[in-house]
Amino acid sequence: MARWRAAIRRRPWLDLLYRVVITVLGAVIAIVGLILVPLPGPGWLVVFLGLTVLGSEYHWARRILGWLRRALARFWERWNAWRARRAARRNGAEGQSPPAP
Repeated sequence: MARWRAAIRRRPWLDLLYRVVITVLGAVIAIVGLILVPLPGPGWLVVFLGLTVLGSEYHWARRILGWLRRALARFWERWNAWRARRAARRNGAEGQSPPAP
């Protein structure tokens, strides 16, 4: 891949065309993903895919993608901890006898 990209960089017009195509393609994918977020389906996955395409050429897109990955990891940690606490409370409540009338 590095040799292929170096061959493109040797020709300024081809490098510009490549960057324009990557920018348009990545932006379209990310925008479609943002439109799909409130709908059922893989909205965030499509956004990540669009940022990955943009990140192949732009540092700012790689930084945003890294931040989103960290935020998603924190979300899943909190979600799993919440579910574990909820399951523990439910299991603890099931083990108790009902109050006497």
